[in-house]
Amino acid sequence: MKDTIFIKAGRVEIQEVAKPEIQADDDVIIRVLMACVCGSDLWAYRGLDDKTTNSQNGGHEAIGIVEATGSAIDTVKAGDFVIAPFDHGCGHCAACLAGYEGSCLSHSDNYSSGNQAEYIRYQHGNWALVKIPGQPADYTAGMIKSFLTLADVMPTGYHGARTARVGKGDTAVVIGDGAVGLCGVIAAKMRGARRIIAMSRHEDRQKLALAFGATDIIAQRGDEAIQQVMSMTNGAGADAVLECVGTEESTATAFAIARPGATVGRVGLPHGKDQNLATTFRRNVSIAGGPASVTTYDKKILLQAVLNGEINPGKVFTQSFALADINSAYQAMVKREAIKSAVIVSPTELPVM
Repeated sequence: MKDTIFIKAGRVEIQEVAKPEIQADDDVIIRVLMACVCGSDLWAYRGLDDKTTNSQNGGHEAIGIVEATGSAIDTVKAGDFVIAPFDHGCGHCAACLAGYEGSCLSHSDNYSSGNQAEYIRYQHGNWALVKIPGQPADYTAGMIKSFLTLADVMPTGYHGARTARVGKGDTAVVIGDGAVGLCGVIAAKMRGARRIIAMSRHEDRQKLALAFGATDIIAQRGDEAIQQVMSMTNGAGADAVLECVGTEESTATAFAIARPGATVGRVGLPHGKDQNLATTFRRNVSIAGGPASVTTYDKKILLQAVLNGEINPGKVFTQSFALADINSAYQAMVKREAIKSAVIVSPTELPVM
């Protein structure tokens, strides 16, 4: 089968590898229909993370058709159309029961990798996989793209809003205009925020943020951005802050703009030095967040919202590529030519994208 291999920083390519097989009783083999490139995939691609050359790539988002199941799987069967969440919760440990399966206590190997391929072995699939009603032919191209966001970025944006405790009537600030930040705007609106301030420096992303429910845009960064937020909130700061980038600067900004008693929901993959939390202490600012609860949010909230047409997060996919053109999909995001790159793995089984 065809799989994406990390050659070196700035280069991934498709190679022929062995098709995955069932290895454990809770494995599921999935024939991938669509995958995509995540902002977190770009850290290694840009050479900012250590990654072994000529190794399987780290793509972790996919939707597809169940091909085979292990003996312990009784929630999905061959032929089912499924979302493959990037984290693999068990559904019954203390973390999962509390709605934090991104920190599942039962599965130490609970994160996907290598999903930019024709087939994937999805581990611990019985509870974690999310079944989509019907088959791909039943849906429009836009709906299919929205389903794909439910593997990571839409639940991650929702996790930012949930852990930031966004509530009805709040002023929420979303730091980051990548796909996660834009989905964070959707989530803040879903949770009832009255004012949603999106930090974005790029016109195409600003327009999409506004379409998703942002009420204000701040294009500045650093101290200028902090001053803008404080001015817009009469010096108090935001009721909730979604930090969707993970850099030192973005995190420091999040800490600075939260009002006393507010919570910062961190879902940007942390990079850089450890942050000094002393700045948040005297203002009683809480820090929360981490890996998203993908299965929980999809099953309880997000899948139905997409099916009902209440949200359309698939708009974050602004360019589509064939699997053979995977390096171009990465380049489009590195160059900011695409907000998020969709990867069409099985074009004959999908509506025209």
